[in-house]
Amino acid sequence: MTTRTLRSRLLGPLAWLAGLVFFLPVAWMALTSLHSESDAASNPPALLAPLTLDGYRDFFGGAGGDPWPPLINSMSASVFSTLLVLLLALPAAYALAIRPVRAWRDALFFFLSTKMLPAIAGLLPVYLFARNTGMLDNIWLLVLLYTSMNLPIAVWMMQSFLAEVPVSVIEAAQLDGARLPVLLARVIGPIVLPGIAATSLICFIFSWNEMLFARVLTGVRAETAPVFLTSFVTSQGLFLAQLSAAALAISLPVLAAGFAAQDKLVQGLSLGAVK
Repeated sequence: MTTRTLRSRLLGPLAWLAGLVFFLPVAWMALTSLHSESDAASNPPALLAPLTLDGYRDFFGGAGGDPWPPLINSMSASVFSTLLVLLLALPAAYALAIRPVRAWRDALFFFLSTKMLPAIAGLLPVYLFARNTGMLDNIWLLVLLYTSMNLPIAVWMMQSFLAEVPVSVIEAAQLDGARLPVLLARVIGPIVLPGIAATSLICFIFSWNEMLFARVLTGVRAETAPVFLTSFVTSQGLFLAQLSAAALAISLPVLAAGFAAQDKLVQGLSLGAVK
């Protein structure tokens, strides 16, 4: 048995094991959400306890508060910020990949270096700015923040995708009189569509899951879904079954988006990997 054959036989079971390790907490949360509060809090866990949908009824019925405004706020902030990121990242990536500016590598590393600052380090200045401008508890402040937070990684990803576009196709379109907006929308966009889908999904997930700024900068009107989840941990105790049901329900939009774009996601993430 050759080394390559042995490696290929070992990688399969290891991949399945890694997948099960990552899937097990999600499966445990889903099972807990189908138990009553008493069964969910039992020690040791009652795996064979009767199943019930009470946790979901309580969540969507508003027992812990109306979930729809936070869900709408999260969806609005995630969608609008992702659209803004794409509108800004595509021209920037074009300048860095197809029409490279001077020292474009330094520019890319500068974009990425902005992600190295811990979010907590910028929390106080952002809070003071929001307070002084009257933008506290405003969903558009989150849109701007999420756009600025996701833009560096989007530019970095899109640059690698656009670098794979044949220059001859762009030159042919320019000879036909295509200007930059038309070039980006009708020529380059369809070619790098898998990369755009991958970038969009990652930016959407990052925006949907962000909690630190949303927790500090929002109150009632702009509360997002992750912040709403913290309301299930109260001084009266931890409502584990209802919390699991809420967490699973709030995760569904991201899971649905990932499932719908899984083919484009795989193509996009591998677009710049093979020359």
